[in-house]
Amino acid sequence: MARHSVFRIVVPALGVALLAAACGSSEPGTSTTGRAGGDAPRIAAIFSGSATDADYNALGLLALQAAEKSQGAETAHSESVPVPDAERVMKEYLADGYTVIWSHGSQYFEATSKLAKQNPDVTFIGEFDDKPKESIPNLWVLDRNFHTAFYPLGVLAAAQTKSGKIGYVGGLSLPFSYSEVHAINQALKDNGSSATVTPVWTGDFNDPTKAQQITSQLVGQGNDVIIGSLNLGMVGAFQALKGKADNVVVTAKYTDKSQFDPQHYATSAIYDFTKPLGDMLTKIEAGERNGYYPLGFKTGVSIQTPKNIDPAVAAKVEQAVTDITSGKVMVEKNLTPIK
Repeated sequence: MARHSVFRIVVPALGVALLAAACGSSEPGTSTTGRAGGDAPRIAAIFSGSATDADYNALGLLALQAAEKSQGAETAHSESVPVPDAERVMKEYLADGYTVIWSHGSQYFEATSKLAKQNPDVTFIGEFDDKPKESIPNLWVLDRNFHTAFYPLGVLAAAQTKSGKIGYVGGLSLPFSYSEVHAINQALKDNGSSATVTPVWTGDFNDPTKAQQITSQLVGQGNDVIIGSLNLGMVGAFQALKGKADNVVVTAKYTDKSQFDPQHYATSAIYDFTKPLGDMLTKIEAGERNGYYPLGFKTGVSIQTPKNIDPAVAAKVEQAVTDITSGKVMVEKNLTPIK
């Protein structure tokens, strides 16, 4: 998967790429491709869902495949790993001799940190939504910084809404989700908008039915911009917009989801873990076995070129990305719970 530059149009080819790739095992020990041989790094990853979801887990698989090609890595991964099973699965990879363990999802961070302390000879990569207070000698921390990408989405919402009502549809009410809503509110304030945001959490990132119900309610209440922060649940959010007025637009997250509803789709915060994983593996091979890697518009995040909105609105979104990248705009990472 090519790296996305800021405001590059993303071609919806993720599903095609995944169909051409071998599916990973649901149990550890099965590589996605054959072993590279020699002293190539051996990296195993655990995913929270299916690697063919054309979403967060698929991005993890693409990053592994890129590591195979660019760094000769031998890779393996396990899909749909429940949090209670994460430690067991990672231990099985440790027993199989993998030298790098990557837990793709912040829900695994506690188990990853624990195993890193117990296995100093193995390097771990864990995902977190802040900079941990404790530095572990053999643990790389990938900070996903979701709030950064939601500021430009807030700029879009502020400029696009006619009703002054913006809906946010999330899955679980977690700290990173709170930070996304706070970033939207910061964008509204910075742009002098009087619009209000109504955040609702469905309780499940992957439940299309709940997402459809919540989105329908938000649209019925007059929200004409829907900002989605879901995985497979986004399918339901788009379904709720079928047949609705053209003035309602929706944004998504992780990948290009325009195929679900070309009429109402505005843009997506695109994530690419290929560069972050490649950068960390390069440093690990050079002897840097711990560090902090924050995602941002220079490291794996971009905003897809907006559709179905006025060009002037799109220009404001582009300017917001430019200002964040240059440091002119600082997006606060506010993890405070929203009541």
